[in-house]
Amino acid sequence: MHTVPQHWFHSAAEGISGERAFIRSVYWWMFGGLLLTALAAAWVVFSPAMQSLIFRTPGLVIGLFVAELVMVLVLSFNVERLAPATAAGLFLVYSLLNGFTLSGIALVYATMEIFQAFAVAAAMFGAMSLYGLMTKKDLTSWGSFLFMGLIGVLIASIVSAFARHPGFTFAVTLAGVFVFLGLTAWDTQKLKAFAAMIGEDSLPNYAVVGALSLYLDFINIFLMVLRLLGRRERR
Repeated sequence: MHTVPQHWFHSAAEGISGERAFIRSVYWWMFGGLLLTALAAAWVVFSPAMQSLIFRTPGLVIGLFVAELVMVLVLSFNVERLAPATAAGLFLVYSLLNGFTLSGIALVYATMEIFQAFAVAAAMFGAMSLYGLMTKKDLTSWGSFLFMGLIGVLIASIVSAFARHPGFTFAVTLAGVFVFLGLTAWDTQKLKAFAAMIGEDSLPNYAVVGALSLYLDFINIFLMVLRLLGRRERR
């Protein structure tokens, strides 16, 4: 009768414990980023001086979008080379700037509609993220399909901005919700692969990058749900 060496059980237990710690770290970073975004947005909403600075300074909003895009690219493509403090700092600064740009939604949507959309988006995101963690199905094959869907939604959104056809806009937005829900499950499942494959020294950086991916999934789901449920109002 063959017995399994005791150290194998210890290694397996340590692996599971390390994976759980890594995933917890990702969600804590994501929560921190969302909280910072919400606080930054509230700062603009309740400060006439900040509103004037953000929305009445020529080119500032575009500059903020460009800065955010650069930070996402730096984090995504230099994750192995960045110091942990640098990666964390970039994510937090990105979350802050994104709060400034997203504050504009509070100026065109009712407060209750924003809270309703947030609650719906949180429930949908939570369900798909849990599915990504718990399912035994390999979601790797979803990647190429979701990427093509994302490109299609981006192109259709640009067309919709010029066409301004309510039915077409609704269909594009609904498709976008499904694409980002799929990406949520896909990105969540990748966290387990990161925990298993990445060296211990790189795990803090990958926790930040994983948090950024989930943060972007949630923000996009929220914005699209708000567009579906909300009615714009001028303030």
